[in-house]
This record gives sequence, C-alpha cells and structure tokens, in this order.
Amino acid sequence: MSAEGDLDVVDSAGRSDLDWALKGAVAAVNTPGVVLFLSFLGFGAMTHDFGWPLWIAVLSTALIWAAPAQVVLAGALANGAGLLGAALAVTVSGVRLLPMVVALLPVLRSERTSLGARLLAAHYVAVTAWFEGLRLTPTLPRTARMPFFFGLANALVLGSSITTAIGHAAAGVLPSALSIGLLGLTPLYFLLSLERGAKSLGERVALGLGLALAPVIGLVAPASDILWTGVIGGTAGFLVQRVADKRRRP
Repeated sequence: MSAEGDLDVVDSAGRSDLDWALKGAVAAVNTPGVVLFLSFLGFGAMTHDFGWPLWIAVLSTALIWAAPAQVVLAGALANGAGLLGAALAVTVSGVRLLPMVVALLPVLRSERTSLGARLLAAHYVAVTAWFEGLRLTPTLPRTARMPFFFGLANALVLGSSITTAIGHAAAGVLPSALSIGLLGLTPLYFLLSLERGAKSLGERVALGLGLALAPVIGLVAPASDILWTGVIGGTAGFLVQRVADKRRRP
C-alpha cells in the first residue's frame, strides 16, 4: 500500500502508482540531487566533529530532512542547549518551509489524494524536493503527481542519509573548510535556480532586493533575518509587478 492507496492502481496513461514512484526516484539522481547529496556529505563530517554517533547523524537526516534545521540542532546541542530548546529552535527554523508547502500541495493533490498523503508530502517539502517537485510534476497526469513526488522525495532522503553516513565516516579525511563549503552548495544552487527562473520584473526585484537586504537585516535582526528579508523583498516585488501590469493594460 502507498500513501495514495493501492500501488496497482493504473491511471489513464497506463502506469501504476509504483511506476510513477520509480520514475520519481530516477529523477532524483540529477544535478540538484547530486548537489544535495554533497551538502549532506559535509553535514555528516560536521556531526562527527560534534561527537555525534553515526546512527544519530543518519537519523537526523531521515527524520528532520532539512540541512539548515539539522545544523541548527547540532549547533544548539553543541552550545549546551537542552533538548526542549534545541527542538524549539528546529521548529522555528522549519517555519520558512510553510510557503513552499502551500505552493506545492495544490499542484500534487488529486481527487483520490487522502489527508494522510498530503500531510506526509508536507513533511518531505524541503528546498530541493520543493524545487524539483514544482519543476517536474505539473507536466504529469494529475493522479501521477503525488506518487512521483513520493518516489522523488524518498530517493532524495535515502541518498542524503547515505552521504551523511559517508561524510561521518570520512570526517578524518575531509578538511573542516571543505565540510563547511559542502553545506553551502544547496543554498547556492537554489539561489542560482531562482535567478534562472525569474522571468517577470517583480520576481527580479524581489530576488535583487532580497540579496541586497540580507547582509543588513542579518546585522539588525539575526534571529529573523530570513523572514524579514523575504517579507520585504517579496512585498516590494509584488507591488512593482502590480504597477507594471497596470501600465501594460490599455
């Protein structure tokens, strides 16, 4: 059984949910996926330096499934924060993913998508899964999208867990600077993907203003810099696009 129902259900294209899930798993092995796996290689090495056992490092990837939140967790525990404080910090860092969930789930759902499937899909929404899900699923039949996404996301989680283990085991070989650099690969790739996909004036304004404001807001409000950068840049981009659209109307 899958989160969508019976794996033998066949859609109008003649493929079962399992077929679409396997296609999603294959789609995970591409440039964004490889970049993600390399970033978790760095995370695994970092957790070794923090004194985490291998199984805890891998479990954090499988359960939390968001490298920034995992870094927050590792940093909080390394600085002596209790489990409750560390869990709260991880929860707050995860709020940034809520807009991604809101954007992706309407694309994935179909008439036979259960509430449980939607909640499970929300758990898998992190930067790479969200970006690839939005890029690949809209061209698929509606009933194929959720199985495809589950295959994609599970393959990404599995690959990231494996590379976390490899990074942990290879921590004595990898220089610390390289481990830290690998962690930055995913956000850097995400930024370049956003720039490539920004086609409207509003999108370009939001992206450019966000890049310009991020260092300043990081100094003023380091605890909520991502939130305020997104709100200010996104609002400005939205308003600029509305004005541009009005001017184009006859």
